[in-house]
Amino acid sequence: MGFGGISVWQLLIVLVIVVLLFGTKKFRNIGGDLGNAVKGFKKAMKDDEEPKQIEKEDAGFEEKKEAGSEDAAKTETQKSAEK
Repeated sequence: MGFGGISVWQLLIVLVIVVLLFGTKKFRNIGGDLGNAVKGFKKAMKDDEEPKQIEKEDAGFEEKKEAGSEDAAKTETQKSAEK
């Protein structure tokens, strides 16, 4: 007993018939196309995540920049108060 009532022998017979109908070259092409599709999907997912990371880095940089300008304003105020 195999998958859903189909035995291993029945699967092998179906596989042999498919190979005879389409040939092995088609299977190689299908495998390569499937691999390229998966590779393209992974690349698209990675490219989609990169803008989010860049936005987070930009937000962190702006926060540091604002904090730095506040510190500069405080030191200028302190310097003018000392004079």
